[in-house]
Amino acid sequence: MNYLAEIKKQKPLIHNITNIVVANFSANGLLALGASPAMANAPEEAAEMAAHADALVLNIGTCTQDQLEAMILAGKAANQKNVPVILDPVAIGATAFRASVVQQILDKIDVAVIRGNTGEIAVLGEMAVEIKGADSLVGEISPHVAINVAKKYGAIVIATGETDTITDGESFTQCKNSVPMLSSITGAGCLLTAVVGAFVSVGTDFYNASVKAVCSYGVAAELAYGTASSPGSFLAAFLDEIYALTDEKVKSKAIIRELTLKGE
Repeated sequence: MNYLAEIKKQKPLIHNITNIVVANFSANGLLALGASPAMANAPEEAAEMAAHADALVLNIGTCTQDQLEAMILAGKAANQKNVPVILDPVAIGATAFRASVVQQILDKIDVAVIRGNTGEIAVLGEMAVEIKGADSLVGEISPHVAINVAKKYGAIVIATGETDTITDGESFTQCKNSVPMLSSITGAGCLLTAVVGAFVSVGTDFYNASVKAVCSYGVAAELAYGTASSPGSFLAAFLDEIYALTDEKVKSKAIIRELTLKGE
């Protein structure tokens, strides 16, 4: 499936209940991709907005009790309308409140995709890891950690780090398209979660859509890195490359490795 072409054609509505640090960047990234972002956090309208969306993205980066209420209301409405829900468990493990928020969402909402950095996925996999705010101090985790999290929650799991791993609990794909400069701009992982929402919204194979989203994002970052030497210029170049990205360009530059558990 040509996901990028479909996103530009369908212009899916992506409802984001996200953190205040990345809301602007996420909206601009989705617009550059061809999607239509909605950033609605109020509990009073969360369910109504989610019911009309093509995907719902829940990001707990600056979550409050009111925002958690909105996430639960929106998630239940999305589930009733078969709207896919994507969860970003930002800095889970940093505080007890964050861990409680993620657990409440996973207990009450059918989540289609969980996207986190290696440290966040390790925490979901009940590993003892060192946490520093929203940054992962874990460079790599075994694919089996992500696989076990996928099985536990019945969701596609994306663990991003030096190598990105995407798994449905049975098979997994590793993507190596990325650049270190992504860690020098705010919200790179959060925008990827929103981009995954756009890819998932136009297809029915959430695993394949997640793989294509991660690879496409990495290819855009590599192309931007080739023209920018510092975070400020990289940020602008990155949005430009997302805007200009095509399925053909991604196919020619993607570096992926697809494996099954039996094939290891």
